Amino acid sequence: RRALNHELSNLFSEMWDVDVHRLMPGRDYTIDVQGKAGPAQPGDSAVQDNAARHLFHNVNEELLSSIKTFATFICLLDNYETSTGVAEVVTPEEIAENYCFLDAILETKVMRLAHEYLLKKNLAKPNLADFKHQLYDIWFQLYAREGGDRPDSCGFEHVFVGETRHGNVILGLHNWVQFYLQEKRNQIDYKGYVTRKKKTRPDKDDQVLSIQFSWKGSVKPIGSTFIGVSPEFEFALYTVIFLLSEEKVTRETVKINEYELRVVVWRHGQHIGTAYPVLLSTSS
Repeated sequence: RRALNHELSNLFSEMWDVDVHRLMPGRDYTIDVQGKAGPAQPGDSAVQDNAARHLFHNVNEELLSSIKTFATFICLLDNYETSTGVAEVVTPEEIAENYCFLDAILETKVMRLAHEYLLKKNLAKPNLADFKHQLYDIWFQLYAREGGDRPDSCGFEHVFVGETRHGNVILGLHNWVQFYLQEKRNQIDYKGYVTRKKKTRPDKDDQVLSIQFSWKGSVKPIGSTFIGVSPEFEFALYTVIFLLSEEKVTRETVKINEYELRVVVWRHGQHIGTAYPVLLSTSS
């Protein structure tokens, strides 16, 4: 295990504390973790289902729609063609929606903290308008994921919306809001939780989970996600790690609140390839 990054732990813990838009378990939403997931391989079409019910028992949707960062985020989730290899067509309306979302998150304390930190490291543009364009390039600029020449993917689509490869492998989809909305439409089937070493079973208050699910006809054997956090928190966290390193894959061990995590960020040139949290242990 890599040594704990204390500087990032302090920054991310501060971001966690000022994340006023984070939903509270038991009050703003409830989850139902049910059974432990069985063995699975990427591309499996059927596995044992150890969760008869949805993962999300309920979510306060009125709250989501009343918070600008969530509302503008949800507008982006239907803007993508999830199959890799199929070129994305980005309309002027969608570009406007992307900027609307960035405007909303840049007003938050969470993103301001990230910006201040990156400024100290000379990794961000000082002017917020320039920083916004920098974020746009990192997250929304299209690229060819499959080694083809068609721009079929971007960091935002991969991490927050999810993609499929050859119709049978699920890529990305590390966001709880997308998971909840897909589950509500019966597009996702939660199969059970995946355990970690120090704790046999997650509980309903855990805000980082490893889960197994099927989506669009395939199974994701293990997917890690924050639960309840705001879009700006995830955006800030992954952006900081992305900009701190030129490596193709960066893994930082951090302590945020009660969670010890490995945050993994893959880079695709000057853009985010994927990003997700891996729960190592919890101190509660």
